[in-house]
Amino acid sequence: MKKFLFIALMLCLSGKAFSTAQYPDKIIYNGKEYSLHSNPLESYFEKHPEKRPQGDVISTALWRGYVATFEVVENQLFLKDIEVEVSDTSSKKKDETKWKSVLTEVFPNSEPLKVDWMIGLLVLPCGKVVNYVHMGYGSTHESYILLEINTGDLIKEKEYNYNEYTKFKERQFQAFKKTEDYKRIKDELKKEDHSDEFIDSFLKDFVIDYSSKILTDD
Repeated sequence: MKKFLFIALMLCLSGKAFSTAQYPDKIIYNGKEYSLHSNPLESYFEKHPEKRPQGDVISTALWRGYVATFEVVENQLFLKDIEVEVSDTSSKKKDETKWKSVLTEVFPNSEPLKVDWMIGLLVLPCGKVVNYVHMGYGSTHESYILLEINTGDLIKEKEYNYNEYTKFKERQFQAFKKTEDYKRIKDELKKEDHSDEFIDSFLKDFVIDYSSKILTDD
């Protein structure tokens, strides 16, 4: 299962988890920059943990250690930058920080870099915050853009208002329960002695992260 979300689950159970809202990754789509409620680099770093960048500033608002920027160009997803937070030694202010690009350190001589390892859904929240939650990506927004990505190619786009998105997630979860991925992940979580009710509640909340494609038609 996805390591980053598994860590989030474990922290949640211990009462610590993602108790701080997280710095989101960013994406440029149709010429406009959005925050992302998804982290496309995490699946790459799960396979290549030695390449994960780290700044010298530890922040509870950035558990993954970096902020990445992506762009969709001609229906393909590209990585534009990776930044880490570091101490600003040139500043006269104490504890001042700045953002430093580490893209070429992680991917030397690889611009532009197609995100061809990405298979899944990207969530782009839009508009005003409907309900702010000081935890992870828990805040809800007026509307959402959902992008289905397969090996870096944009396959499908859907737009929803808040109520439509909530209903979509419910339909998506019901469809996800019929897949082999659901059975596999549930079996893994059962090894941690979690109840069926808890597992389903967790997977329902994170169904977009675990789904590889849009499973239900509107």
